[in-house]
Amino acid sequence: MRRSDINSLLRSAQSCFTAHEWSLPPRPRWDVTDFGLGDWRKFGLVLVNLAEEQEYCEKLMYAQKGMTTPAHCHGKKKEDIICRWGRLVIQVWAGVPDESGERDFSMSIDQEPVTVKSGQIIELPAGSRVTLVPGLYHAFYPLSDECIIGEVSTANDDAADNFFIDPEVGRFPGIEEDEPPVIRLLSES
Repeated sequence: MRRSDINSLLRSAQSCFTAHEWSLPPRPRWDVTDFGLGDWRKFGLVLVNLAEEQEYCEKLMYAQKGMTTPAHCHGKKKEDIICRWGRLVIQVWAGVPDESGERDFSMSIDQEPVTVKSGQIIELPAGSRVTLVPGLYHAFYPLSDECIIGEVSTANDDAADNFFIDPEVGRFPGIEEDEPPVIRLLSES
């Protein structure tokens, strides 16, 4: 990703958070990714780590319409994905998408058990959440022009606990330095 695109996304995320009264803690740890696919407008996400404890993690994320977080699962992490502002779509699969068919399974939506079909698309208005257990594949993207997304989870390990369907996906982008950074990213620490 070009540094100028990263800087622009960071500014957009900060503006959106401010406009919707989401205050960040002092010295938040920022990350921006194009998932190594080279097209952040299609596959991209801005993340802010709010809490990074041994037992749990909290993130605030930002995406613009058209930006998708590609299908993946976690081997250990259990997480709630929460639409904090805007409208969010999350697609879920009971296992590897090409192998899971349309079988029924149970998951929690807004803290209630719900039966869904593998591959089902779930629309979340602001305030709604889904609970994702290890092994449950998921992808998400905003329906609104911008979306603020929350994540509350067990301990997070981006280096070893993200299993993407697309083998080309890389969690952290290469950066083309075309202007100075406005913020040092988590992946640059």
